Amino acid sequence: MTRLSVMMSEAVPAIKSILSKITPRPSALIVDIFGTEAIPIARELNILSYVYVASHAWVLALIVYAPVLDEKIEGEYVDQKEALKIPGCNPVRPEDVVDSMLDRNDRKYKEFLKIGNRIPQSDGLLVNTWEELQRKVLEALREGGLLSKALNMKIPVYAVGPIERESELETSSSNESLVKWLDEQRSESVVYVSFGSGGTLSYEQMRELALGLEMSEQRFVWVVRAPIEESVDAAFFTTGRSESEEDEMSKYLPEGFISRTRKVGLLVPEWAQQVTILKHRSIGGFLSHCGWGSTLESVTNGVPLIAWPLYAEQRMNATLLAEELGLALRTAVLPTKKVVRREEIEHMVREIIQGDENGKSNGIRERVKETQRSAVNALSEGGSSYVALSQVAKIIEG
Repeated sequence: MTRLSVMMSEAVPAIKSILSKITPRPSALIVDIFGTEAIPIARELNILSYVYVASHAWVLALIVYAPVLDEKIEGEYVDQKEALKIPGCNPVRPEDVVDSMLDRNDRKYKEFLKIGNRIPQSDGLLVNTWEELQRKVLEALREGGLLSKALNMKIPVYAVGPIERESELETSSSNESLVKWLDEQRSESVVYVSFGSGGTLSYEQMRELALGLEMSEQRFVWVVRAPIEESVDAAFFTTGRSESEEDEMSKYLPEGFISRTRKVGLLVPEWAQQVTILKHRSIGGFLSHCGWGSTLESVTNGVPLIAWPLYAEQRMNATLLAEELGLALRTAVLPTKKVVRREEIEHMVREIIQGDENGKSNGIRERVKETQRSAVNALSEGGSSYVALSQVAKIIEG
């Protein structure tokens, strides 16, 4: 967050200069949460300003209420004995707070508070969620809601999601072979394993994950990234690996793992076309870092999740998915606190594909399919997100 905030702060003069020279003058400026420093520019130029929140409404609620929590609570949030209460919303467990709230002396936290103060200064919020998914939190945020009253926040909140990437079928030989392999599998029989663009595991955790997948005897596609012992989001800032290093997965996977699982698993180095994979009929589960974008891609394709949060707001996402919405299984202890052992991984992978020990459904798949339908309805003509975005468009058009 600090890097992004600094970059945005430095870019503000250039943004102002560009906006003031555009003719005809733009009707609105839409920024994400890291671009809120540009909101005063829009006001100065008599342009409407909107904040696009790429995550969900519960995270937004925490962000805008954080300045109040900062005044009310002493000591580190992670050391609190009770959950952090947000008016009209579910409380946030101390261990689930976003990364920017982990250290109140860190510059990231100071920038985070500034964002929380600036968001209500905009003319409206566009949130990547939909009414049927988070009605309670959205009502709390809107004028007249408990959170809105507590903050004296009187701006409209539009649920315009799910907004996600379209799949683009790559024609490379590696992608063709992946799709061909998926075509050969039974429907909903494959677990897809990926930790996003930046997520990494330790060497020990990678070995446990590999052995857990093998013990489960389920088919899998695993996007494998070399282990890094530093930070769980280290891959965002790691570059320069040679092609030979990327291909040498056997150096950090258990001895013999690749040969033993050759018939049931597919290992993809570094990156895969996630949307294409999740849309495939053979995918029956997604072991995910719970980035909100990946979460939406999974849910909108009817794929239940195994929640494995690593950084940013992913711990809140995992709690939302597993405990409130019932769309995911999750580890007993946060993966960032303790290595998840192979036996637990085996159990979760088996359950997400086969059901419980007696083969009975745990209800997750059914709830995901129902949520998938509600997402489609929200974006359809006359649906809640369709109507919300239409309202914003009319306001901008004047």
